[in-house]
Amino acid sequence: MNLQSKARAYQVGEKHYDTGNQFFENMLDKRMVYTCGYWKEAQNLDEAQEAKLDLVCRKLNLQPGQRILDIGCGWGSFVKFAAEKYGVEAVGITISKEQAAYGKKNTDGLPVEIRLQDYRSVNETFDHVISLGMMEHVGYKNYRIYMEVVDRCLKDDGLFLLHTIGNLLSAKSGDLFADKYIFPNAVAPSPRQLTAAMENLFVIEDWRVFGHDYY
Repeated sequence: MNLQSKARAYQVGEKHYDTGNQFFENMLDKRMVYTCGYWKEAQNLDEAQEAKLDLVCRKLNLQPGQRILDIGCGWGSFVKFAAEKYGVEAVGITISKEQAAYGKKNTDGLPVEIRLQDYRSVNETFDHVISLGMMEHVGYKNYRIYMEVVDRCLKDDGLFLLHTIGNLLSAKSGDLFADKYIFPNAVAPSPRQLTAAMENLFVIEDWRVFGHDYY
């Protein structure tokens, strides 16, 4: 389940806060990317996020006219970037009504479709599948199901790019602080859990770690 932008309300002292889209507009970059940036040559958050999106596109070798799927698309930042810069058609799915409404408006006029849809119900084929910051919210019991969905949606010669926070241990529950204040019910997968889930489905062609950029 993608919980990363569901509007949450919380109280600190006598003040009440509603973490809807406006909250995230105030804290994120101009593209509303809610995963870590890539800071190799970037000087600010906007540059770091654009560098990360471009890195994803280059790793997939995106070509004009290709059709891609973004699972857990957030506010549509990646699909918009890929459509504008690389000329692809894109489908982004989210289970957040707030995200979907924002994403549809933000990608108006582009060959992009933002859907309010659970990833398990997608049954179409795409040239490539992308998942940025979604795997932490799937739950360890669903890792294999997730990979099977990607497998059925991916063309035989397609690429699947997974970007996730990682864990050195194969955990079944998340950090208590993060669970309460940041990502409810989130669990970062370990390499062992990921490779077991994709066994006999995918060949790992590249494994890149830039966790220090997350900080």
